[in-house]
Amino acid sequence: MPAAHSVPVAESFPDWSARRCDQVERALHALLPPADAVPARLHEAMRYAVLGGGKRVRPLLVYSAGELVGAPEAALDAAACAVECIHAYSLVHDDMPCMDDDVLRRGKPTVHVAFGEANAMLVGDALQALAFAAIASARGHGVAAESVVDMTVALAAAAGSQGMAGGQAIDLDAVGQVLDRASLADMHQRKTGAMLSVSVLLGAACGQQAGGRASWLARYGHAVGLAFQVVDDILDVTGDAASLGKTAGKDADHGKPTYVSILGLDASRHLAAELLAQAREAVAALGPGAGRLGDIAELIVMRQS
Repeated sequence: MPAAHSVPVAESFPDWSARRCDQVERALHALLPPADAVPARLHEAMRYAVLGGGKRVRPLLVYSAGELVGAPEAALDAAACAVECIHAYSLVHDDMPCMDDDVLRRGKPTVHVAFGEANAMLVGDALQALAFAAIASARGHGVAAESVVDMTVALAAAAGSQGMAGGQAIDLDAVGQVLDRASLADMHQRKTGAMLSVSVLLGAACGQQAGGRASWLARYGHAVGLAFQVVDDILDVTGDAASLGKTAGKDADHGKPTYVSILGLDASRHLAAELLAQAREAVAALGPGAGRLGDIAELIVMRQS
């Protein structure tokens, strides 16, 4: 009697995300300067800020969008490192006394507490530069030069004054103010949503042309980008420092407008569910290859930290 053939078992999302997180961790380890390279204190602080922590949501978005279009793994590593370096630099600067003045990040002292304010400022500067070096390296991993230029422009826009940095500026100006819902959404689409959306775009740009899927990828990115911040606002009220790995309740303490302060907790939860439904709609339109994007949308909205 012939032996039965085993049926391949699909990789579970926890296994896939763990594998991808390990993959980007190794890529970041290789990208970052060694801790003992001169200037050693700066390089030690850069590695402290980036390695061994975080949910790696932005790299996961890069990898999942890249899988959809058959992108080369090395190119996806480059894009995943780029978005994580930008994200890490933004956290380092956000935590500084001139911004949010926080002492805890990812369950350990913030960079300015561990290494001093001057080093923290330089860590952010250096990580931003390293991000663009990583994007440029995609040219050597099968991505056309024209696409690399487009990716560079997109990352700069998402991180700059019209994106993340601009959203942070609006956030600082809004302390103690009451924003309407549209203004709050605009702020968060810049501050948080832009980098999440561009992570999807960069992953897709590493592979074949997205074609008719581009608009659905953009809709998906918009939905998960805003959902991430809505859930962050909810967790700032309902979570604690032990589970969040950062100081809880700091938005209310600093008088910052949030979805919870404007809409209330129940309405904010309802909005997060609406945004998850929009993301699911985009995933369905993108087809069976977009399953991981759907998993990440669920992760973003259902997370407890």
